[in-house]
Amino acid sequence: MQSILRLGLRTLLRDLRAGELRLVIVAVTLAVAAMAAVGFFADRLQGGLARDARQLLGGDVVVASDNPAPEAFAQQARSLGLASVVTATFPTMARASDAQGGASRLVALKAVPAGYPLRGQLTVAPGPQAPGSAVRDIPPRGQVWVDASLLEALGLSVGDPLQLGDSLLRIGKVIQLEPDRGAGFMSFAPRVMLNAADLAATHLVQPASRISWRFAVAGPDKAVATFTRWADAQASQTRGMRVESFETGRPEMKQTLDRAGKFLNLVALLSALLSAVAVSLAARGFAASHLDDCAMLRVLGQSQRRIAGAYTVEFAVVGLAASLLGVALGWGLHFIFVWMLSGLVETALPAPGPGPALFGLGMGLTLLGAFGLPPVLQLAQVPPLRVIRRDVGNLKPASLAVLGVGVAGFAALLLGASSDLTLGLIAVGGFAGAVVLFALLSWVAVKLLRASVHEDTAPRWLVLATRQVSARPVYAVVQSSALAVGLLALVLLVLLRTDLISTWRQATPADAPNRFVINVMPDQDADFQKTLRDAGVRNYDWYPMIRGRLVAVNGHPVSPDDYADDRAKRLVDREFNLSNSATRPPHNEITAGRWMPGEAGAISLEQGLANTLGLKLGDVLRFDIGGQQKEARITSLRKVDWSSMRANFFAMYPVDSLGDELPVTYMGAFRAPAQKGFDNALVRRFPNITEVDMTLTLNQVQGVLDKVIRAVEFLFGFTLAAGLVVLFAAVTATREERAREFAIMRAVGAGSALLRQVQRAELAGVGLLAGLLASLAATAVGWAMARYAFDFEWTGSPWVVLAGTLCGALLALAAGWWGLRDVLRRPVVETLRRVAE
Repeated sequence: MQSILRLGLRTLLRDLRAGELRLVIVAVTLAVAAMAAVGFFADRLQGGLARDARQLLGGDVVVASDNPAPEAFAQQARSLGLASVVTATFPTMARASDAQGGASRLVALKAVPAGYPLRGQLTVAPGPQAPGSAVRDIPPRGQVWVDASLLEALGLSVGDPLQLGDSLLRIGKVIQLEPDRGAGFMSFAPRVMLNAADLAATHLVQPASRISWRFAVAGPDKAVATFTRWADAQASQTRGMRVESFETGRPEMKQTLDRAGKFLNLVALLSALLSAVAVSLAARGFAASHLDDCAMLRVLGQSQRRIAGAYTVEFAVVGLAASLLGVALGWGLHFIFVWMLSGLVETALPAPGPGPALFGLGMGLTLLGAFGLPPVLQLAQVPPLRVIRRDVGNLKPASLAVLGVGVAGFAALLLGASSDLTLGLIAVGGFAGAVVLFALLSWVAVKLLRASVHEDTAPRWLVLATRQVSARPVYAVVQSSALAVGLLALVLLVLLRTDLISTWRQATPADAPNRFVINVMPDQDADFQKTLRDAGVRNYDWYPMIRGRLVAVNGHPVSPDDYADDRAKRLVDREFNLSNSATRPPHNEITAGRWMPGEAGAISLEQGLANTLGLKLGDVLRFDIGGQQKEARITSLRKVDWSSMRANFFAMYPVDSLGDELPVTYMGAFRAPAQKGFDNALVRRFPNITEVDMTLTLNQVQGVLDKVIRAVEFLFGFTLAAGLVVLFAAVTATREERAREFAIMRAVGAGSALLRQVQRAELAGVGLLAGLLASLAATAVGWAMARYAFDFEWTGSPWVVLAGTLCGALLALAAGWWGLRDVLRRPVVETLRRVAE
């Protein structure tokens, strides 16, 4: 065993000095670095979000309910040694005093007790433009703290009085950061925060008031976990009660981060797949160059066991060293992600666990064992006779059993790294199918090329290039298939990156609506729209809004007790915002059925609502609208992106009007013009409307989006490097064979110009074929990923095939120029000597 170890280390040093392991090391390092960088960042981000989710909730656990939490919750918290606070939030009207103009505005009033918030920090400032500071206090009795937008809307300043119900309270400070604000519709209205002790005197809380109560607790993790289990059990039995989390509180952030996480994982997967091809080609080239050496070792008495053991030791050391280097590189690269995405988590991220490093090591060793060792282990079987007969002992296809076990292990690691089974299956399965398809089509192409080129009429360089390809069809198939796989990954990345970023941009474009307005009366409809147009607003959403309660499905009355799901109970127990329009909203995609403009007795439902309530196409729904019963049949289902900052509805009738007898108001979404005082003028002209300013939320979403896109593009560029390594490995895999053939041609009088033409023609042909195959496969795999993994609309272009084909030829020529340039530069004497050897 010791002699095998020494022999393996000695051959390792020799091969390192000769540079024959360089491509193998680079391929493994790139794969591990990509996986480790994503793994380190995801691990730290997940830990940071789990920690900061408590700050975003204002506590470790929050129980939200429509009524005050029963006393049993407070008793349970005290028994576990947990601190707790109760906050109440509801919409109401705030008004300036008559001396200040008497303007009014809908606000989100929040009553907080001493000790709020349990987690996170409240930041306030003495004025709208003044710097803020974190405080542990709450508004003192007789004061309120407000958003700066409310001061502008009502024309008030800090120190002025604000009328809330029967109380006149003084504005004390401006709120800059409220940790548990959430993302509900009323959270976009200007915030007014008051001391809970002042709430009763306002007389705003009435028996029919719709108040959101939040019971927050904080304390040791073990006690919090015990309380959470107890609260979950209680909430499942109590109507209108739920235990909240970060995911339910910030859906618009979660969707963006989920998509980004999937794309980062996909890029890492493609890096690993590309590197697998590069390792396989590089290892096969390494083995081919050592055939004669191993034959001589056999002549000198070395056994097959010692040769196999020595190369196993060599590749194990190389794999371990390259994997460690990749982990170290990934560790450094993940700091770039942290920098690019700074701000998603407000404070420093926690240190990562050992999982990403161990996974990277396992990936590198598995990669080398699955794709590097099989061809190298064949060196132990080289017969001594090869010393005098070079036509024996050539490499054979790897054992299917050995290769199958390795590929299965590698695929399992990739599926585990994908963090999404659908994405992993499409990536791994799509590439496996593509490799088989590429090999078959490449073989057919080689045969057709040989039959279509006539030696009597074709140019000499084309005839020689055709002979080169057809003389070694296996190498031609391997080379074109490997090139096609590399190009497939690159084309797929370009397509998905372009469509993904385009979809993100379209969801929240730079000119996305930043104002919502509701409660516009029918007699104000035309005047309000004219006001918007006169102010320069051209593109805006404008829909009628009707309040209706679902009372029957297919003639059977429904009630919350008919459903087990808590969300379904709440939906049935509330009124829906209904609307109508003969034209389908352009930002709503029909997922089932069809939208027929003007179809009477039809209704279109949002897909998620239909799934929650168990509704399907053809079901007849009955709504109670202001005491009037209206039935309609479900004719279509729509996909609605609730984070799109557009006007969206659960249910829509595909008609222009539902009749004059139904109570209706109008709502709109538009981007406010850059005119100072526009909002105040609009509210003064239409004092009954409610306008919601979405600017801060929109800026936050777009800021997150910009950071995510930067991170995606950075890793995208890193994977391009892995793709170029594959192209280089594929082109240079037949370096020695080309050298021998060119040496013979030069010996019989072929000039360098002719050989250069032959080489270029061969590379261009292989590149064109690989580019064509890769583009077609990328279009199919990309469509599947976009539809089933990323959930966005696929917009593949027919130009992709043409561009991919041309890029394949150009990249093959570039890689060939770099990797094979010395083949044509060798002196004739040297080439003849090498052929003789």
